[in-house]
Amino acid sequence: MKKIGRPSKNTEQVTVRLLVETIEAIDAARKSEDDLPSRPEMIRRMIDDWLDRHAEESPKKVE
Repeated sequence: MKKIGRPSKNTEQVTVRLLVETIEAIDAARKSEDDLPSRPEMIRRMIDDWLDRHAEESPKKVE
């Protein structure tokens, strides 16, 4: 039987509370993407983008 949800990867769940205005900004950014990512996927993309832009400032990039 096939599992429902994301495929197994070396990941860990993180739960955060965000201001409504922040969520609205994330949703607006999602709508500007060609593939309309889910909210969690958009947050992952935003974090990855931030990490890429700040890679030279930190000694280790997490993937």
